[in-house]
Order: sequence, then C-alpha cells, then structure tokens
Amino acid sequence: MVKRAAPKRRPRKARPGTKGLAPADCLLDKTSAEAADTREAIEKAGGCLVGSYKDPLGGHPVLLSVLPIDSVEPTPFQRDLSDAHHKRLADVINKTGRFLDPIIAVVAPQGGFWTPNGRHRLEAMRRLGARSISALVIADREVAWQILALNTEKAHNLKERSLEVIRIYRGLVEEDASRPETQFAFYLEESALVTLGVCYERAPRFGGGAYHPILRRLEIFSEESLRSALKDHEKHAGMVLDLEEKVAATVTKLKERGLVSPYLRSFVVARINPLRWIKGEPPPLEEVLKTMRERAAKFNVEKVKPQDLAGAAGPPDDAG
Repeated sequence: MVKRAAPKRRPRKARPGTKGLAPADCLLDKTSAEAADTREAIEKAGGCLVGSYKDPLGGHPVLLSVLPIDSVEPTPFQRDLSDAHHKRLADVINKTGRFLDPIIAVVAPQGGFWTPNGRHRLEAMRRLGARSISALVIADREVAWQILALNTEKAHNLKERSLEVIRIYRGLVEEDASRPETQFAFYLEESALVTLGVCYERAPRFGGGAYHPILRRLEIFSEESLRSALKDHEKHAGMVLDLEEKVAATVTKLKERGLVSPYLRSFVVARINPLRWIKGEPPPLEEVLKTMRERAAKFNVEKVKPQDLAGAAGPPDDAG
C-alpha cells in the first residue's frame, strides 16, 4: 500500500499579541556568549558589527553587520542567477542611491559568508562596484539550507525549485549521508522535487510540469538514509526520462499530423496516466511509470482530433 503525503496545513491565525517577544526582550547583550563565534567571524572578515538583537518571533540572535562584499557568496546549491533581475535591481539601487534591504548571511564552512537569501541583491551591488554590503548575519548555519522558505525576492519556477532542491540534497549528503530523509522535509519541500531535480540535471530542457502532479501524488519522503533515498530518486528520474522519450516521440508524430498546441505534452501524459481512473490507494510510482511507458509506445496518434486538444490544459510544453 502506498502512503500518501500528509496535506500541508497552514497554522491557525493566532490571537494578537500572544506570541514572540516584547520589544524590550529583544535586546541582545553584545558581551553575551550568544553568537560569540559569529561576531568573531564578522571581525575576522573585516566586517563591522552595527548591532544585534533577538528576532521578535523565535528569539534567535541576529547580528546586523556591514560585510566586505568580497567575503560573501551565494550558497552553492541555489538557483542560477537571473541577469535581467539583478540588472533591474542595480538600476533601482543606483537611482535611489540607497541599499535598504540587507541580505541574509551565515558563516560559511570554509570561512567568509554564504547568503541563502539575497543573491540578486549581492550581484546588483557588485555590478555597481560596491565595497561592502549590509547583512543580517544569523548564528545558526542551518538557515543556509532553508532557501525555498526564505527566498521570496524572485518567485521560483518549477525548474529552479527542482534544481535548488537537488543541490541542497547533494550538499546534505556530503555533510552526513546517514541521516534520514524525513529529517529534511522542510528544506526540500516536496519529495517530487528531488526526482525532478535529477531529471533537470540530466536533461536541462526537460518539461517537468507534465510529470510533477504524478510524482507529487506518489512520492513521499523516506525514513531511509539520504544516501539510500537519493538512489531511489535517481532510479525514478531515469524512469521518468525514459518515459519522456516515448512521450516526445508521440508529440512529434502529432505535430507531423498538423496538430498544434502548447499543451501537446501535457495532453499525451494525461491520456496515458492511469491515475485518472484510480480511486482509493494508487499503485507504486514505478508501476505507474511502467504502465505509462507501455501506453506511450502504443499511443495511436491517428485517433486524436483537433477538438480533443481544445480542452487540453496543464503547463505548456516549453515550461521550465
């Protein structure tokens, strides 16, 4: 029996004024032992500690600092830089003459700092030739893994989310591959994104949007170690890419018949998806992918009519 992932639940709205710290309780004594190693790292890098406080919700120490810009790098596992976005940011910062949105930073393992939230702001300041950058330095390096939760300055598309997740995953494996995968569900967001991330690594032009609903329904985080669970994701990714070859061949045949739609791939995947008719507990993912592969190989394009595509929906074929 396949276990389904528990539905995500938003926390209930709390009564006003019932959670967190009062303003006076947010004071953090600069001489206290809390975050002492982080203060030392800031000074060692040539940075300036401007102030410190406890964040008003969780009470965690936050160090407001100005860091040498060359001491800061984006976390190595986050999404690729958007040239258009960081150039627009640079134009705005240059016109206002002010940098008012500090990046988030943590101490990097080999010295210097990583920013899990602020890559485009960092690159915009570098584009302007800035010598330093303001940062909220967090003492807990675990924040570096929380990119998807923190990074809201530019919305992720499916490809970006998937690639970030697999990069985070591989970073976690390097740190300690024996820990259970379920321990990192918050950082990784969806088990399906790990598998899709492997797909995008192997095939950058892969159209993952058509397969995401299937993987999201059938994959859950495992109690197995990260090392073992990653092998399963890589196996599933191989099966998905093998299926995609058959689907792409079918899409090509449909185009040769003069059928044109931005949703051809999603249309074919929907037609061969057995989950459409299954009520109750679905079969295991590997069984579903095998069935879809067999159906794709037998797909009769001659039976598809233009009106069949009229109601097709889903992500366009070129969706990244």
